[in-house]
Order: sequence, then structure tokens, then C-alpha cells
Amino acid sequence: MKCPFCGGNESRVKDSRDIGDAIHRRRECEQCKGRFSTYERVEKSPLMVIKRDQRREVFDRQKLSMGIRKACEKRPLPAVEIEKAVEEIEQELDRLGKQEVSSSVIGELVIERLRHLDKIAYIRFASVYRSFADVETMFEEIQELLSRDKPEPGNDS
Repeated sequence: MKCPFCGGNESRVKDSRDIGDAIHRRRECEQCKGRFSTYERVEKSPLMVIKRDQRREVFDRQKLSMGIRKACEKRPLPAVEIEKAVEEIEQELDRLGKQEVSSSVIGELVIERLRHLDKIAYIRFASVYRSFADVETMFEEIQELLSRDKPEPGNDS
């Protein structure tokens, strides 16, 4: 494993953890003693995403992560929570067991995670994903979000 600090090729594994679909390894470079993390994942056949215009492209975890991070920009969310959401969405896609999945399925998974993670990030993502035609449509979405989160009268649970 090449050291990201000095480029050395020798490193020692200091700690390993199973994190679901991957193994997180904490490594120490033998040359500069710098510490860094690596992740090992099982190589799977690529998941194809069917776009709205019926084009197909290979699922890109980075693209998913960047989209969620963009929606969460300047929000008080720990990076680990965002990474957890990306991981959960990727695992859900794996559980579907399909070789192709519609981009709308991915979009709805993101929307669902963001709805629970951060309301502002949810509205940001939804405004782009659902292409709100006007402010009224966005306002209706916000009202629906707020009404969904209100406890029902007489229900103190």
C-alpha cells in the first residue's frame, strides 16, 4: 500500500474493523511513520443506472456522495453522518440484487435519508431532484414535510 505522505511502499496494519460491506484498516508507513486509513471492499459486478433519458451509466459512489454533500453544505452535520447515509444507500442498492436500477430509485433513497438527517438539506436536494416549477410547489413540499413530522394530537409517543 503506497503511503499518501511520502510515497513509500511499506506499511503496517495497526487496526482493522469490519464496517459492513468493507474492512477499514488503519496503517502506519514504515518510512515516515505517517498514519492513514484504507478500505477494502468486495469487487462486485458494476451496477448500471438508467437515467431519465434511458441512457445507462455505471453507478458512481463518488457522484452520490458529492450530491449529498452539496445538499448538506454549510449544515451542522458531521462528515461521518453523511458518509453513513452514502453507505446505507449503497447497501440498499446492493440488497435490491439488480444489475440495473433507475436513477429515480437512487434519488428517492437519497430523499428519504436526507428527510431524517437534515430538513434543509432535504429541501435543497428535493428542489433540484424534483425540479420544483415555482416557489408555490416548493412551499407545498415544505408544508408536507412539516405536517409529516408533527405528532398527531393525543399521541404522546
